[in-house]
Amino acid sequence: MLKALRRKSFRANHATFAIVASQYNARYVDAMFRAAMSELKKAGAKSVQVIRVPGAYEIPVVAARLAREGSVSAIVCLGVILRGETAHASHISEAVSQALMQIQLRYEVPVIHEVLLLDNKEQARVRCLGRKHNRGAEAAQTALAMAQVMEKLQA
Repeated sequence: MLKALRRKSFRANHATFAIVASQYNARYVDAMFRAAMSELKKAGAKSVQVIRVPGAYEIPVVAARLAREGSVSAIVCLGVILRGETAHASHISEAVSQALMQIQLRYEVPVIHEVLLLDNKEQARVRCLGRKHNRGAEAAQTALAMAQVMEKLQA
């Protein structure tokens, strides 16, 4: 059962963020991007670096560069992969997931994974276009929470 987004109140404090978003399936990704930006701005984020890449497969290399540079408190990764008739979408999704996990462990920078593998456009509509379940807003809230966690650990 898909759970509705619970709105939480976070403050960005001195945290800086990056959003890496694919251009592929733009209708859905752009809606997640707008929701993520809205959440970060509401929290008072002063710095949000935005990088657009062609597709989901290109997200990890940019996330790795950002994490290695160490200039951001958290990286939000947004993309939508729709299943087709072949296994290609599953291969892309698995590769992206593994890469994003490795990046955050290697560089100790939270990498928020919202590169969604979905079966159809209806699932994308529900998770990306609405306010009730928008995964972009959820990703931003997670980034804000993780930035606070990492700041506390550093203190």
